[in-house]
Amino acid sequence: MRRRSFLTSLAAATVGWPLSARAQMAGNIRKIGFLGTEAVAWRPWTDAFVARLGELGWIAGRTAAIEYRWAAGRRDLYAEFADEFIRLKVDVIVAPGSAVPTLVRAPSTIPIVFALTIDPLGAGLVSSLARPGGNVTGLSLEQADTVGKRLELFGKAVPKLHRLAVLLNASYTEALIEMSHLQAAARALDIAVTPLEIRRAEDIAAVFDALNGGADALYVVSDSLVTANVTRVITFATGARLPTMFTTRESVQAGGFMSYGPNYVDQFRRAADLVDKILHGTKPGDIPVEQPTKFDLAINLTTAKVLGLTISPTMLALADEVIE
Repeated sequence: MRRRSFLTSLAAATVGWPLSARAQMAGNIRKIGFLGTEAVAWRPWTDAFVARLGELGWIAGRTAAIEYRWAAGRRDLYAEFADEFIRLKVDVIVAPGSAVPTLVRAPSTIPIVFALTIDPLGAGLVSSLARPGGNVTGLSLEQADTVGKRLELFGKAVPKLHRLAVLLNASYTEALIEMSHLQAAARALDIAVTPLEIRRAEDIAAVFDALNGGADALYVVSDSLVTANVTRVITFATGARLPTMFTTRESVQAGGFMSYGPNYVDQFRRAADLVDKILHGTKPGDIPVEQPTKFDLAINLTTAKVLGLTISPTMLALADEVIE
């Protein structure tokens, strides 16, 4: 336990984030527990969260303290981190949707804000979007409504897309929900779908070996396990000469081919707004779940050239970010 806490603190300090230890002399400060996947990969989103908190008057080290915990795609650590947050007496927890069921099962009524979740209602995280109930609220990624658009854009960028491999964490309920929506959209476009199911990082190499050239492109369903191993996924996909479609532009910046989805920086800024409401006394169950308001299309032209793809001027004009 002491070793992991030290490593967690070291990771946060390395990327320049304030830790609660620096804030103890500030007196009566509010504590925020922040559970994420991986410190470096999440830095743009966490920076946005901290910046928005500051704009709202929650200054780390003065009026607020943030306790970071990084699961590295290992959901078996969620329960341990939940216990730590309870011992630390945090006032609110910010976490991905995949962690919410574990956090809710912990013997605590600490408010929980999810910033990233595919379908909070379908996954049973809330009783309704308008009135979540309990001690949970947050922001949906609205993946069910964007899957069709994502696949349509992918088809325009990848000529003769008839066979689509789909990488997903089969132990994550919301990934299975997105998969069902994707299969429906693929049928409408006459695209055959081959699931590549993983449950741990070690499965990634095996599913690519088993695919053995049986796909024209790869659709990646995002979750904490995939995010923690995104470089590995991109490396295998590029080696197999498979164009990739991701949810986040950060995956394209890391070398993926293309992404379409909600702007995660905006999601985390808005998560800070929800935390602010809770710290001012609003019950999370009374705060409606919010939907995305900003969507990004990103294309990596360097990766396109490696794969031998030519992107039309029309498609490039639609992109919010083009990496060259």
